[in-house]
Amino acid sequence: MTNKTFELENAKLTVYGGNYSYYIDKKAENREIAIRHFENTTREIKRIEGIVEQQRRWNREKNIRTAESKLKQIERLKKTLVAVDRLPEDFSFHFPVKNESGNDVLKGTDLAFAYGAKEIFRDVSIDIKKGERVFLLGPNGCGKTTLFKMLCSRLGGTKGYISLGSNVDIGYYDQTQESLHNAKTVLYEVWDEYPHMTETEVRSSLAAFLFKGDDVFKSIGDLSGGERARVAILKLMLSRCNLLLLDEPTNHLDIISREALEMALTCYEGTIFMVSHDRYFINRLADRIYYMDNGSVTEYIGNYDDFVEYRAAHPSESNNLSPAPANEEKEKRVNDYKQRKEAAAAERKRQKQIENSESEIERLENELSELNERMTLPEISSDYAKIMELTKQAADMQEKIDGLYALLDELYD
Repeated sequence: MTNKTFELENAKLTVYGGNYSYYIDKKAENREIAIRHFENTTREIKRIEGIVEQQRRWNREKNIRTAESKLKQIERLKKTLVAVDRLPEDFSFHFPVKNESGNDVLKGTDLAFAYGAKEIFRDVSIDIKKGERVFLLGPNGCGKTTLFKMLCSRLGGTKGYISLGSNVDIGYYDQTQESLHNAKTVLYEVWDEYPHMTETEVRSSLAAFLFKGDDVFKSIGDLSGGERARVAILKLMLSRCNLLLLDEPTNHLDIISREALEMALTCYEGTIFMVSHDRYFINRLADRIYYMDNGSVTEYIGNYDDFVEYRAAHPSESNNLSPAPANEEKEKRVNDYKQRKEAAAAERKRQKQIENSESEIERLENELSELNERMTLPEISSDYAKIMELTKQAADMQEKIDGLYALLDELYD
C-alpha cells in the first residue's frame, strides 16, 4: 500500500522512497555500499600511514614535507570515514516439547456461549489432530478469544463438551497478557513460574529474548507491548507444551520478532491452534482454517489464499462446519477439492520446513563456529567457569543442529 517507508533504528530516522519490499532491498544495498566504502577507506588510510612511517624513517627535508602532506590526506579521509551501524540484535528461539501427544489432540462438540440473553456462538465443533497448524479467523467480537478461553478451561461455556487427547499439555498465549504481573520484575515473572531453574538459567533464557543486564530488573508494568509479548512467549516456550493455543501472538511484535516466532512455530513438533489477522503469517503456517461468523464456524482446507479462493468461488455456501452436499456430484466436488488442498497444504508445509530448517542449520553452524573460536582465546581458555559455560552452549547448539538434520532426513524421504 505504501510509497514511502520511515525506519527508526540506532537513534536515527532514515527515509526510503518506496514500499516495504523496496525498503528491504534498498537497505541491504546501502549497507553493502557503506561497508565497502568503510573497508576501502580504512585500507587506504593504513596504506598512507605506512608511507608516512617510511618517510619519517628517511628523515630528510623532502621526506618530512611528503609525510606532512600525507598526514593531511589521512585527515581528509578520516572525515569521510563513517562506521556502519550495527544491525538490530538477532532474536531466535524454538518451542521444545516435553511429551508426545496422541493423534487426537483437541475436540470440541456443539460448543455454545452466551452473556445472559446475548448469544455469542452456538453449535461450534472443532477437531484438531496431532501436528496440525490450524487457524481460527473471523471478525472482531465474534467470539474467537472466548472460544479459546473455553478450550483451555479459563472460561465455562453454556453448552457442549471439550475433550483432550492422550498426553496433551496445553500452552495458552493470551493476547491481553493477563497472566503477567505488572508489579513483578522480568526476572521474577519467569523465575516464579519455573522455580526449579537456577538464576543463571533464567537469565540465560531472558538474554535469548533480548533481556540482558539490568533489563531483567525492569517491572513488567513498565515494559512496552513488544517486551511484554516476548516475556509471555518465553514463559510459553519454557512450558514445553505439545499443544499451543495462540491468540494473536504477532500483536505488538516487531518484524524481527515476528520472523523469529514464525521460524519457531514452523519447526515446532507439537500442534498449533491460533487466532490471527496476519495474512502473511496465516499463509506461511496454516494447514486448515476455521472461520467464525454469525455464531458458528466453517472449515476450509489450506492457507489464507486457499480460503479466499474458495469463498470467492462459493459465495452462497452457508456457514455450516460440514455443509451437507445437495447431491452426489457436489459431494464428490467438495471431496476432490479437500483432497487437492490437503495435498497442496502438506507439500507447502514440507517445503517450508525444509527451507526454514536449512536456514536455521546455517545460522547455528555459523554461531557454533564463532563459539569454538572464542573458546580458543587465552582470556577464555584460562577461565574454567567460562569454558564450562561455553562448552554447554556449544553442546546444546550441536544438539539442535543434529535434531534439524534428522528432521531434514525425514522431510526428504
